[in-house]
Amino acid sequence: MARIIGGIGTSHTPTIGFALDAGKQGDPAWAPIFAAYAPLKAWLDEKKPDVAFVIFNDHVTSFFFDHYSAFALGVGAEFEVADEGGGPRTLPTIAGHPALARHIAEQLVADEFDMSLFQRRPLDHGCFSPLSLLYDHAEGWPVAMIPLAVGVLQNPVPTARRCWKLGQALRRAIESYPEDLSVAIIATGGLSHQVHGARAGFNDPVWDHQFLDLIVNDPETLAQMSQAELAMRGGWESSEVVMWLVMRGALAARPEVLSRNYYLPSMTGIATLLLENRASVAGLKPMAQLDTATLSLPASQPFTLDVSVANYDLNRFLQKMVEPRHREAFLADEEGALAASGLASGDQNLIRRRDWTGLIERGAIFFGLEKLAAVLGLPNATVYAGMRGETLAEFQASRNAPGALYSVGSSLKQDRPAE
Repeated sequence: MARIIGGIGTSHTPTIGFALDAGKQGDPAWAPIFAAYAPLKAWLDEKKPDVAFVIFNDHVTSFFFDHYSAFALGVGAEFEVADEGGGPRTLPTIAGHPALARHIAEQLVADEFDMSLFQRRPLDHGCFSPLSLLYDHAEGWPVAMIPLAVGVLQNPVPTARRCWKLGQALRRAIESYPEDLSVAIIATGGLSHQVHGARAGFNDPVWDHQFLDLIVNDPETLAQMSQAELAMRGGWESSEVVMWLVMRGALAARPEVLSRNYYLPSMTGIATLLLENRASVAGLKPMAQLDTATLSLPASQPFTLDVSVANYDLNRFLQKMVEPRHREAFLADEEGALAASGLASGDQNLIRRRDWTGLIERGAIFFGLEKLAAVLGLPNATVYAGMRGETLAEFQASRNAPGALYSVGSSLKQDRPAE
């Protein structure tokens, strides 16, 4: 019978993979990231799970709004690294485990979770950013992976309670598999961060530590929280932490904490948590005391179905920056590419002016802007600063590690030799 040997919770910000690829292990601004992953990597090296079940969300890279699923289970034989706008990272393809994935799919559907299934879709930083620090992979990945993509970008999204229940069903599914396999559950996302609107750059380390307390000792409290409450506490995009509840729901009632780390260099609270099987109540503010104004413009703009439908063409133009021909044409002749795009003149002007705030208010999702910035060789912080009405220097001065600039692309302008 297959067994779950433990669970890992990890942020999945591109900062993590960027730090590895840029060789930042010795840089004081980045070294705490590597230190946080060392005990998790050592545990995986010791336990050698046969399968890593990785829960993540795609960032409008391989899954778009023409068909957007709440839960999409990867059942393919292998999974490649996605191109997010600046070329894919140089990571090897990772093997899937189709037999276990098929069994899980069958059992979850029987348990009344109607799963979407996918094959041959590359996976973005939501999956590979943390995975690249958890395993040595120069000679190939030493583990098979089953990915579960959770649709947390376009409202309505799966609730915290739904994810908690999915984790419990996942445990039943894995433990009913007849082959003797060991499985590690790896949940990604968060912690506190917001990447769009005037609230871009928001963090709350107090809440982040409360979240880590609760996910260990009182996950039921988290399961009762709405997306709105999670967003007010941690920022809009941080509400993706519902994915940690899938992992936690798959574990025993009182796991032991083997490792816990937290570091906030810039945009995202980077947390790692390793659980094997153990209790404290966080001093949360009542929801009634939270500021509901943080959920609306200019601080935030929920990406709802009406926003998605009304701005499909704009978001599609930005998302296509993952396609080499599209971005090469844009870089070679921006005016020609915009003229041929079919976009309204106002939308073209927003792109032309790099009006990040205007694009968000128009209905662009941040993860499209992130791809455009990558193509232009700009760090994400350029977009965040623009949305807050600040210069890049002003924005970086508000970060704990002002020198930590990153992108989902393969390089930044400041990394390139002077022309």
